[in-house]
Amino acid sequence: MKFSVLEKNLIKQLEENIRDTTPGVMVRAYQGGRIICDVAVGNTYAYYDLASLTKVIFAVQGMLWAFEQGKWNFETKVKDLIPWFPEETTKVTELLTHSSGVPWWLPIYQEIKPELSREKKFEQLKEILKKVKVDKQDQAIYSDVGFWCLGFILEKLFDKPLLQVWEDIKNKFYLGTTLEFHPDNTFTTRAGLYAPTEECPVRKKLIQGEVHDLNAWSLGGVSAHAGLFGSIDDVGWFSLHLRSHLMGIARYSIRQKTAQLFAKRALPEGKGDWAMGYMMPTPGSASCGTYFSLDSIGHTGFTGTSMWYDPKMDLSVIILSNRVLYGSDNKAFSKLRPEIHNWIVENYRRSGV
Repeated sequence: MKFSVLEKNLIKQLEENIRDTTPGVMVRAYQGGRIICDVAVGNTYAYYDLASLTKVIFAVQGMLWAFEQGKWNFETKVKDLIPWFPEETTKVTELLTHSSGVPWWLPIYQEIKPELSREKKFEQLKEILKKVKVDKQDQAIYSDVGFWCLGFILEKLFDKPLLQVWEDIKNKFYLGTTLEFHPDNTFTTRAGLYAPTEECPVRKKLIQGEVHDLNAWSLGGVSAHAGLFGSIDDVGWFSLHLRSHLMGIARYSIRQKTAQLFAKRALPEGKGDWAMGYMMPTPGSASCGTYFSLDSIGHTGFTGTSMWYDPKMDLSVIILSNRVLYGSDNKAFSKLRPEIHNWIVENYRRSGV
Protein backbone atom coordinates (compact mmCIF):
# COMPACT_ATOMS: atom_id res chain seq x y z
CA MET A 1 0.00 0.00 0.00
CA LYS A 2 1.29 3.43 -0.94
CA PHE A 3 1.08 6.02 1.81
CA SER A 4 1.07 9.80 1.46
CA VAL A 5 3.63 11.94 3.28
CA LEU A 6 0.92 12.83 5.80
CA GLU A 7 0.19 9.15 6.44
CA LYS A 8 3.86 8.15 6.68
CA ASN A 9 4.49 10.88 9.26
CA LEU A 10 1.41 9.93 11.25
CA ILE A 11 2.29 6.22 11.24
CA LYS A 12 5.74 7.06 12.63
CA GLN A 13 4.26 9.30 15.32
CA LEU A 14 1.73 6.64 16.31
CA GLU A 15 4.31 3.85 16.41
CA GLU A 16 6.42 5.95 18.76
CA ASN A 17 3.54 6.71 21.10
CA ILE A 18 1.07 3.81 21.42
CA ARG A 19 3.24 1.52 23.55
CA ASP A 20 1.46 0.88 26.88
CA THR A 21 -1.38 3.13 25.67
CA THR A 22 -3.40 0.93 23.35
CA PRO A 23 -2.82 -2.37 21.51
CA GLY A 24 -3.56 -0.68 18.20
CA VAL A 25 -5.27 2.29 16.61
CA MET A 26 -7.05 3.04 13.35
CA VAL A 27 -7.21 6.66 12.19
CA ARG A 28 -9.07 8.14 9.27
CA ALA A 29 -9.47 11.78 8.30
CA TYR A 30 -11.60 13.46 5.66
CA GLN A 31 -11.08 16.99 4.36
CA GLY A 32 -13.60 18.43 1.96
CA GLY A 33 -15.37 15.08 1.95
CA ARG A 34 -12.38 13.09 0.67
CA ILE A 35 -10.03 10.82 2.58
CA ILE A 36 -6.67 12.43 3.33
CA CYS A 37 -5.50 9.90 5.89
CA ASP A 38 -6.29 6.22 6.48
CA VAL A 39 -3.83 4.33 8.67
CA ALA A 40 -3.74 1.43 11.11
CA VAL A 41 -0.93 0.84 13.62
CA GLY A 42 -0.48 -2.07 16.02
CA ASN A 43 -3.07 -4.82 16.43
CA THR A 44 -6.23 -3.66 14.72
CA TYR A 45 -9.54 -5.30 13.89
CA ALA A 46 -12.40 -5.15 11.42
CA TYR A 47 -14.97 -4.07 14.03
CA TYR A 48 -14.89 -2.10 17.26
CA ASP A 49 -17.19 -1.57 20.22
CA LEU A 50 -18.14 2.06 19.53
CA ALA A 51 -19.24 2.67 23.14
CA SER A 52 -20.72 6.18 23.56
CA LEU A 53 -20.46 6.97 19.87
CA THR A 54 -23.80 5.13 20.02
CA LYS A 55 -25.22 8.31 21.55
CA VAL A 56 -24.54 10.45 18.47
CA ILE A 57 -24.83 7.78 15.77
CA PHE A 58 -28.15 6.48 17.09
CA ALA A 59 -29.90 8.50 19.81
CA VAL A 60 -29.07 12.00 18.58
CA GLN A 61 -29.92 11.18 14.96
CA GLY A 62 -33.18 9.61 16.10
CA MET A 63 -34.12 12.68 18.10
CA LEU A 64 -33.10 14.93 15.19
CA TRP A 65 -35.21 12.91 12.75
CA ALA A 66 -38.21 13.01 15.11
CA PHE A 67 -37.75 16.77 15.54
CA GLU A 68 -37.72 17.20 11.76
CA GLN A 69 -41.04 15.34 11.62
CA GLY A 70 -42.56 17.66 14.22
CA LYS A 71 -42.85 14.96 16.89
CA TRP A 72 -41.27 17.21 19.56
CA ASN A 73 -39.74 20.67 19.97
CA PHE A 74 -37.28 22.44 22.23
CA GLU A 75 -40.04 23.28 24.73
CA THR A 76 -41.25 19.67 25.05
CA LYS A 77 -41.06 18.35 28.61
CA VAL A 78 -39.74 14.86 29.29
CA LYS A 79 -42.94 14.13 31.21
CA ASP A 80 -45.02 14.99 28.09
CA LEU A 81 -43.53 11.90 26.43
CA ILE A 82 -42.80 9.56 29.33
CA PRO A 83 -45.33 10.46 32.08
CA TRP A 84 -43.54 8.31 34.66
CA PHE A 85 -40.46 10.58 34.65
CA PRO A 86 -39.97 11.78 38.25
CA GLU A 87 -39.67 15.55 37.61
CA GLU A 88 -42.25 17.94 36.17
CA THR A 89 -40.26 20.67 34.40
CA THR A 90 -37.27 18.89 32.81
CA LYS A 91 -37.09 19.49 29.06
CA VAL A 92 -36.05 16.90 26.49
CA THR A 93 -33.24 19.28 25.45
CA GLU A 94 -31.81 19.03 28.96
CA LEU A 95 -31.34 15.29 28.54
CA LEU A 96 -29.50 15.91 25.25
CA THR A 97 -27.25 18.56 26.81
CA HIS A 98 -26.56 16.61 30.02
CA SER A 99 -28.05 19.43 32.09
CA SER A 100 -31.17 17.68 33.40
CA GLY A 101 -29.81 16.83 36.84
CA VAL A 102 -30.37 13.08 36.56
CA PRO A 103 -27.50 10.97 37.97
CA TRP A 104 -24.49 10.50 35.72
CA TRP A 105 -24.47 6.71 36.15
CA LEU A 106 -26.14 3.87 38.03
CA PRO A 107 -24.94 0.24 38.36
CA ILE A 108 -28.14 -1.18 36.91
CA TYR A 109 -26.29 -4.31 35.80
CA GLN A 110 -26.43 -5.34 39.47
CA GLU A 111 -30.26 -5.16 39.45
CA ILE A 112 -31.43 -6.12 35.95
CA LYS A 113 -32.37 -9.80 35.98
CA PRO A 114 -30.39 -11.64 33.26
CA GLU A 115 -33.06 -14.28 32.68
CA LEU A 116 -35.63 -11.70 31.53
CA SER A 117 -36.39 -10.87 27.89
CA ARG A 118 -35.06 -7.55 26.56
CA GLU A 119 -38.59 -6.10 26.80
CA LYS A 120 -38.89 -7.11 30.45
CA LYS A 121 -35.40 -5.77 31.18
CA PHE A 122 -36.50 -2.38 29.86
CA GLU A 123 -39.59 -2.57 32.06
CA GLN A 124 -37.30 -3.15 35.03
CA LEU A 125 -35.12 -0.22 33.94
CA LYS A 126 -38.22 1.98 33.81
CA GLU A 127 -39.04 1.08 37.42
CA ILE A 128 -35.49 2.04 38.43
CA LEU A 129 -35.67 5.37 36.56
CA LYS A 130 -39.02 6.26 38.15
CA LYS A 131 -37.16 6.57 41.46
CA VAL A 132 -34.09 8.55 40.40
CA LYS A 133 -33.41 11.85 42.10
CA VAL A 134 -33.27 14.83 39.75
CA ASP A 135 -30.85 17.39 41.16
CA LYS A 136 -30.02 20.22 38.76
CA GLN A 137 -26.51 21.62 39.01
CA ASP A 138 -24.84 24.77 37.75
CA GLN A 139 -22.61 22.59 35.56
CA ALA A 140 -23.67 20.04 32.98
CA ILE A 141 -22.82 16.52 34.17
CA TYR A 142 -22.30 13.89 31.49
CA SER A 143 -24.98 11.26 32.02
CA ASP A 144 -25.67 7.81 30.65
CA VAL A 145 -28.87 7.85 32.70
CA GLY A 146 -30.20 10.76 30.66
CA PHE A 147 -29.71 8.73 27.49
CA TRP A 148 -31.55 5.76 29.00
CA CYS A 149 -34.48 8.17 29.34
CA LEU A 150 -33.97 9.25 25.73
CA GLY A 151 -34.21 5.60 24.74
CA PHE A 152 -37.74 5.47 26.20
CA ILE A 153 -38.53 8.78 24.50
CA LEU A 154 -37.42 7.39 21.14
CA GLU A 155 -39.70 4.39 21.64
CA LYS A 156 -42.59 6.75 22.40
CA LEU A 157 -41.90 9.11 19.48
CA PHE A 158 -41.70 6.31 16.93
CA ASP A 159 -44.12 3.93 18.69
CA LYS A 160 -41.70 1.02 18.28
CA PRO A 161 -39.25 -0.98 20.41
CA LEU A 162 -35.80 0.59 20.56
CA LEU A 163 -34.16 -2.01 18.31
CA GLN A 164 -36.74 -1.36 15.59
CA VAL A 165 -36.20 2.38 15.96
CA TRP A 166 -32.52 1.70 15.29
CA GLU A 167 -33.28 -0.46 12.25
CA ASP A 168 -35.41 2.34 10.80
CA ILE A 169 -32.68 4.92 11.41
CA LYS A 170 -30.06 2.62 9.89
CA ASN A 171 -32.22 2.13 6.79
CA LYS A 172 -32.76 5.90 6.57
CA PHE A 173 -29.23 7.15 7.19
CA TYR A 174 -26.72 4.28 7.17
CA LEU A 175 -28.00 1.78 4.62
CA GLY A 176 -25.16 -0.42 3.42
CA THR A 177 -23.03 0.00 6.54
CA THR A 178 -22.21 -2.77 9.00
CA LEU A 179 -23.23 -0.70 12.03
CA GLU A 180 -25.12 -3.02 14.37
CA PHE A 181 -26.22 -3.85 17.86
CA HIS A 182 -25.78 -7.38 19.15
CA PRO A 183 -29.27 -8.12 20.54
CA ASP A 184 -29.30 -10.44 23.52
CA ASN A 185 -25.49 -10.16 23.43
CA THR A 186 -25.26 -12.64 20.56
CA PHE A 187 -23.74 -12.23 17.11
CA THR A 188 -23.12 -14.35 14.04
CA THR A 189 -19.86 -12.82 12.81
CA ARG A 190 -16.62 -14.53 13.89
CA ALA A 191 -15.59 -13.20 17.31
CA GLY A 192 -11.99 -12.72 16.18
CA LEU A 193 -13.07 -9.89 13.88
CA TYR A 194 -13.97 -7.74 16.91
CA ALA A 195 -11.42 -5.83 18.94
CA PRO A 196 -11.26 -7.38 22.43
CA THR A 197 -11.89 -4.98 25.27
CA GLU A 198 -11.09 -6.46 28.68
CA GLU A 199 -11.05 -9.46 30.95
CA CYS A 200 -14.38 -8.63 32.57
CA PRO A 201 -14.45 -9.27 36.33
CA VAL A 202 -18.25 -9.63 36.25
CA ARG A 203 -18.58 -11.90 33.21
CA LYS A 204 -15.36 -13.77 34.02
CA LYS A 205 -14.08 -13.81 30.45
CA LEU A 206 -12.36 -11.80 27.75
CA ILE A 207 -14.96 -9.58 26.12
CA GLN A 208 -14.85 -9.78 22.33
CA GLY A 209 -17.97 -9.08 20.30
CA GLU A 210 -20.08 -8.46 23.40
CA VAL A 211 -20.64 -4.88 24.44
CA HIS A 212 -18.03 -3.73 26.97
CA ASP A 213 -20.42 -1.49 28.93
CA LEU A 214 -21.94 -3.59 31.71
CA ASN A 215 -25.18 -1.63 31.82
CA ALA A 216 -25.74 -1.99 28.06
CA TRP A 217 -24.86 -5.68 28.40
CA SER A 218 -27.40 -6.12 31.22
CA LEU A 219 -30.11 -4.60 28.99
CA GLY A 220 -29.48 -7.21 26.32
CA GLY A 221 -26.91 -5.30 24.27
CA VAL A 222 -29.32 -2.65 22.94
CA SER A 223 -29.40 0.84 24.41
CA ALA A 224 -29.42 4.52 23.46
CA HIS A 225 -26.16 5.12 25.34
CA ALA A 226 -23.89 2.27 24.14
CA GLY A 227 -23.93 -1.02 22.29
CA LEU A 228 -23.23 -0.26 18.64
CA PHE A 229 -20.39 -2.02 16.84
CA GLY A 230 -18.86 -0.87 13.59
CA SER A 231 -15.84 -0.47 11.34
CA ILE A 232 -13.71 2.52 10.43
CA ASP A 233 -15.70 2.69 7.17
CA ASP A 234 -18.94 2.85 9.16
CA VAL A 235 -17.87 5.69 11.43
CA GLY A 236 -16.35 7.43 8.42
CA TRP A 237 -19.74 7.18 6.72
CA PHE A 238 -21.37 8.72 9.80
CA SER A 239 -18.97 11.66 9.66
CA LEU A 240 -19.83 12.23 5.99
CA HIS A 241 -23.54 11.93 6.83
CA LEU A 242 -23.09 14.62 9.49
CA ARG A 243 -21.16 16.85 7.09
CA SER A 244 -23.71 16.47 4.30
CA HIS A 245 -26.56 17.56 6.57
CA LEU A 246 -24.64 20.53 7.98
CA MET A 247 -23.68 21.66 4.46
CA GLY A 248 -27.17 21.17 3.08
CA ILE A 249 -26.12 18.43 0.68
CA ALA A 250 -28.48 15.72 1.97
CA ARG A 251 -31.70 17.74 1.83
CA TYR A 252 -33.68 14.59 1.13
CA SER A 253 -33.55 13.52 4.77
CA ILE A 254 -32.75 16.38 7.18
CA ARG A 255 -32.95 20.08 6.39
CA GLN A 256 -29.72 22.04 6.76
CA LYS A 257 -31.24 24.45 9.29
CA THR A 258 -32.35 21.53 11.48
CA ALA A 259 -28.91 19.90 11.39
CA GLN A 260 -27.26 23.22 12.18
CA LEU A 261 -29.69 23.89 15.04
CA PHE A 262 -28.66 20.63 16.70
CA ALA A 263 -24.97 21.41 16.10
CA LYS A 264 -25.04 24.85 17.76
CA ARG A 265 -23.72 25.46 21.27
CA ALA A 266 -26.70 24.81 23.53
CA LEU A 267 -25.34 25.84 26.94
CA PRO A 268 -23.76 29.07 28.16
CA GLU A 269 -19.97 29.09 28.31
CA GLY A 270 -18.87 27.80 31.68
CA LYS A 271 -21.92 25.58 32.17
CA GLY A 272 -20.90 22.89 29.70
CA ASP A 273 -19.56 22.36 26.21
CA TRP A 274 -22.53 20.75 24.49
CA ALA A 275 -24.66 21.07 21.41
CA MET A 276 -27.77 18.85 21.17
CA GLY A 277 -26.08 15.61 22.17
CA TYR A 278 -22.78 16.44 20.50
CA MET A 279 -19.69 17.31 22.47
CA MET A 280 -18.07 20.66 21.68
CA PRO A 281 -14.40 21.51 22.37
CA THR A 282 -13.44 22.59 25.86
CA PRO A 283 -10.71 25.23 25.43
CA GLY A 284 -7.40 23.93 26.74
CA SER A 285 -8.51 20.33 27.20
CA ALA A 286 -10.43 19.35 24.06
CA SER A 287 -10.14 15.72 22.98
CA CYS A 288 -9.93 17.00 19.38
CA GLY A 289 -6.71 18.89 20.08
CA THR A 290 -5.84 22.55 19.79
CA TYR A 291 -6.55 23.26 16.11
CA PHE A 292 -10.22 22.33 15.86
CA SER A 293 -12.49 25.37 16.07
CA LEU A 294 -14.93 25.92 18.93
CA ASP A 295 -17.74 25.23 16.42
CA SER A 296 -16.60 21.61 16.10
CA ILE A 297 -18.88 18.77 17.15
CA GLY A 298 -18.10 15.17 17.99
CA HIS A 299 -18.07 12.54 20.69
CA THR A 300 -15.77 10.09 22.39
CA GLY A 301 -16.27 6.48 23.46
CA PHE A 302 -14.94 4.85 26.64
CA THR A 303 -13.37 1.95 24.74
CA GLY A 304 -11.04 4.34 22.89
CA THR A 305 -13.16 5.62 20.02
CA SER A 306 -13.98 9.12 18.80
CA MET A 307 -15.30 11.18 15.91
CA TRP A 308 -14.86 14.93 15.53
CA TYR A 309 -15.92 17.25 12.72
CA ASP A 310 -14.79 20.87 12.31
CA PRO A 311 -17.08 22.76 9.88
CA LYS A 312 -14.56 25.61 9.55
CA MET A 313 -11.74 23.34 8.34
CA ASP A 314 -14.28 20.92 6.81
CA LEU A 315 -12.20 18.25 8.51
CA SER A 316 -13.32 15.12 10.31
CA VAL A 317 -11.13 12.71 12.25
CA ILE A 318 -12.20 9.22 13.30
CA ILE A 319 -10.21 7.17 15.81
CA LEU A 320 -10.95 3.55 16.71
CA SER A 321 -9.01 1.67 19.35
CA ASN A 322 -9.46 -0.81 22.17
CA ARG A 323 -7.40 1.01 24.77
CA VAL A 324 -9.44 -0.67 27.55
CA LEU A 325 -7.62 -3.96 26.90
CA TYR A 326 -4.81 -2.42 28.95
CA GLY A 327 -7.28 -1.74 31.76
CA SER A 328 -10.32 0.49 32.12
CA ASP A 329 -8.29 2.79 34.36
CA ASN A 330 -5.64 3.35 31.67
CA LYS A 331 -5.64 7.14 31.19
CA ALA A 332 -2.78 7.39 28.69
CA PHE A 333 -5.08 7.33 25.68
CA SER A 334 -6.83 10.53 26.77
CA LYS A 335 -3.47 12.29 26.29
CA LEU A 336 -2.76 10.60 22.97
CA ARG A 337 -6.14 11.34 21.37
CA PRO A 338 -5.78 15.15 21.11
CA GLU A 339 -2.21 14.67 19.89
CA ILE A 340 -3.46 12.51 17.00
CA HIS A 341 -5.77 15.33 15.92
CA ASN A 342 -2.92 17.84 16.18
CA TRP A 343 -0.55 15.64 14.17
CA ILE A 344 -3.10 15.25 11.38
CA VAL A 345 -3.63 19.01 11.08
CA GLU A 346 0.11 19.76 11.28
CA ASN A 347 1.07 17.05 8.78
CA TYR A 348 -1.73 18.11 6.45
CA ARG A 349 -0.60 21.71 6.47
CA ARG A 350 3.05 20.78 5.96
CA SER A 351 2.35 18.33 3.18
CA GLY A 352 0.21 20.75 1.21
CA VAL A 353 -2.15 17.91 0.27
